[in-house]
Amino acid sequence: MVSKDQSIGGVIFIVCVILAILYVVTLFYPQWLIDIGWARDAGTVQFWVIAVPVLIAFVAIMAIGAWIGWTMATTPPPKPIEEITSELEEETKKEGAPKEGAEKSEGETSK
Repeated sequence: MVSKDQSIGGVIFIVCVILAILYVVTLFYPQWLIDIGWARDAGTVQFWVIAVPVLIAFVAIMAIGAWIGWTMATTPPPKPIEEITSELEEETKKEGAPKEGAEKSEGETSK
């Protein structure tokens, strides 16, 4: 039985394959758009076929960079290691450190 996710994945796959084929055909044979009346000039078609994906990729990369910058700008800095170490030492002193050699596993023997 095919799940809903698999069906959606299949549709996404088919759409992507069709768009990739249309992209390559339009890039190397823009005449088909002129023949059906959607464009007037092959050079303009080829320009936009290249320009639109480049624009989308550029905007996507800038959006990722902006998100990283926003995250770094709004996240408080971590505690310094010295502060963390001193807190751990204080906790150890409060709990009482176990004596060395007091806890041995069953398999250990002293020589």
